[in-house]
Amino acid sequence: MMQTGPVRALGTMSGTSLDGVDVALVETDGETLAGFGATGYRPYAPEERAVLARALGRWPGEPGVAEAARVVEAAHRAAMAPFAGAELAGMHGQTLAHEPGGRGTHQAGDGARLARALGMPVVWDFRSADVAAGGQGAPLAPFFHFACARRAGLSAPVAFLNLGGVGNLTLVDPTRDRPEAEGALLAFDTGPANAPIDDLLRSRCGQPCDRDGALAGGGRIDEAVLTEFLAHPYFRKPPPKSLDRNDFAGLLDAVADCADADAAATLTAAVAATVAVGVGLCPRRPARLLVTGGGRRNPVLMRMIAERTGLAAEPVEALGLDGDMLEAQAFAFLAVRVARGLPTSCPGTTGVARPVSGGRISQP
Repeated sequence: MMQTGPVRALGTMSGTSLDGVDVALVETDGETLAGFGATGYRPYAPEERAVLARALGRWPGEPGVAEAARVVEAAHRAAMAPFAGAELAGMHGQTLAHEPGGRGTHQAGDGARLARALGMPVVWDFRSADVAAGGQGAPLAPFFHFACARRAGLSAPVAFLNLGGVGNLTLVDPTRDRPEAEGALLAFDTGPANAPIDDLLRSRCGQPCDRDGALAGGGRIDEAVLTEFLAHPYFRKPPPKSLDRNDFAGLLDAVADCADADAAATLTAAVAATVAVGVGLCPRRPARLLVTGGGRRNPVLMRMIAERTGLAAEPVEALGLDGDMLEAQAFAFLAVRVARGLPTSCPGTTGVARPVSGGRISQP
């Protein structure tokens, strides 16, 4: 266990959108946030993204997984090497498969090799301990969201909405004294977010995303597709709960006969509708909805979310936070918690029976 006091920790996040590796420096004791440091980003090259895409849904030992792990490790080394002064690193890795209650969870990338390459301790494999204890293994950022809400001096329930490849929502009660306290946190995946929209744009238009929602903004929503999508039993399941990136892969098939703009509009409306369903599952209505991740840059999606939830969808920058780096910062924060033996998940975040400190620590 580490000595008390703030630690300069690096965190990384390689998201389900397969775009690249975010890296961020945080100064924290694992409970409070003393400050935020430099950030960086290392994009995956097209050929690297192709290797990762071929390995999605696969487990250790299956074809393509070793190649994907090498891509992940090389990208993380390149992303983290320029940072000086860090004492500890938290590597999330690239999620290839996630099946809580089944085969488990699989994040590509070996933290032991990264620790040797960087010459510092690396915390990694954050999700397996939670899954082994009966939890969903996701989402894991909620403990960091709690610290952010406390740092901002908030006193009313607030929701953090992350719009990455998959959407997830954290309801925070910042009046509680610690994140694992009963009622402090409720977290769950809302449904697909950027992943199907990005996949649509890549396959039909050769573009990485629907920049500024330009395509969706000119389309018409196919209400029949939307109604059928929302009938999926996942959306009626009480939280906490989690998804794999490919759990709704059939959504693209559902819009196969739509024109490009109509397909984009329908997928965007699907994301907003699942957020509204998620807000409705919260035991207390949040006073604010703070949005992080790439989806917050899509004004059409943000408008649809506001219309369907009745809440102003505010970028997390409204709290002075960096919405591009929040998850990388979260894994720096969680790395310090793991090193100090503090919980990283609890019944309200992953459905685990009792608070769990996940993650393995590898020394250089």
